Amino acid sequence: MKAGGRTPDGCSRGRGIPRGREWASGGKPSVYWDDGRSVSSSRGLSDKTPPIVRPEQGGISSEKVQDSNATEHSNHGADICPFDICTRDSTGPVKLNLSLLQVNREKRRERELTRNVPQHRYLRPGMILLKNFISHQNQVQIIKICRELGLGLGGFYRPGYRDGAKLHLQMMCLGKNWDPESRLYGDKRPFDGAVPPKIPEEFKKLVEGAIQACHDFLRQNSKSNKSVEDELPGMSPDICLVNFYSTSGRLGLHQDRDESKDSLHKGLPVVSFSLGDSAEFLYGAERDVDRAEKVVLESGDVLLFGGKSRLIFHGVPCVQVNTAPKLLIEETKLKPGRLNLTFRQY
Repeated sequence: MKAGGRTPDGCSRGRGIPRGREWASGGKPSVYWDDGRSVSSSRGLSDKTPPIVRPEQGGISSEKVQDSNATEHSNHGADICPFDICTRDSTGPVKLNLSLLQVNREKRRERELTRNVPQHRYLRPGMILLKNFISHQNQVQIIKICRELGLGLGGFYRPGYRDGAKLHLQMMCLGKNWDPESRLYGDKRPFDGAVPPKIPEEFKKLVEGAIQACHDFLRQNSKSNKSVEDELPGMSPDICLVNFYSTSGRLGLHQDRDESKDSLHKGLPVVSFSLGDSAEFLYGAERDVDRAEKVVLESGDVLLFGGKSRLIFHGVPCVQVNTAPKLLIEETKLKPGRLNLTFRQY
């Protein structure tokens, strides 16, 4: 297959993307884009979104991606030009709005998914997938809130390293800042002093609801007398990493192991929201792509892994192009790609 082509399952295939075990990440996650661009069920989310406050523009334009050793001060090459995860009506080709027939068809499709798709999937001890958990209305609100926060101070930026290398994604931290190079959490971004926005209470309620849904599922299906929290502990998120990947974005196998020793020892779960285009998600006990299990994460899915699965290796080898719900794109103007929110407790 030629570089830059498509795989039979609709995934984009980047230029120069390693195959097999060579694709697995080393010390830090590896994200690959092949286009060279800086692309850049629960209820009750409010309609309120914070005002837009634009930060100072800056950054440099190195396009390569590489690992480097952790340093005390990093992200000197970060690109902090304001990034909008949504398209604007005044830019790009003119597209006709969905017809009433198409809108009704999309709404009917969402209802059918809610009825027909198993709402809970037990993947392994401490790891549960809630299919179609986030309602359409809540997905719209999450995207709107992330857009507004992302355009403000402490919003989306393109992470970079001291030598000018950059990760090919847009990232925003909520609650605490996470530095991709030093792999440390802090109260401010080291390169501009911006304080991460707070995690919206609406997001926290969704996380709480997802954990409760998992506990209910475990109680109904467990044959053990152990407490459900022994398998999947509860947690109160004080960290949220928001990443936006283009349709050619990839994330190498890695572990989420930068939280406190106490959090990792207790197995407090990572809770991951998926919105926009679907993505293949690999996971396993080893950093071995060939042995990893695979599941597709679709818009509205919530994945939780904690307890014995807290330190699993996981990654995203493929974003499936043009798989986002049409009605969601129509209402939010979300750019092609995947919006991913991962919540943790430090």
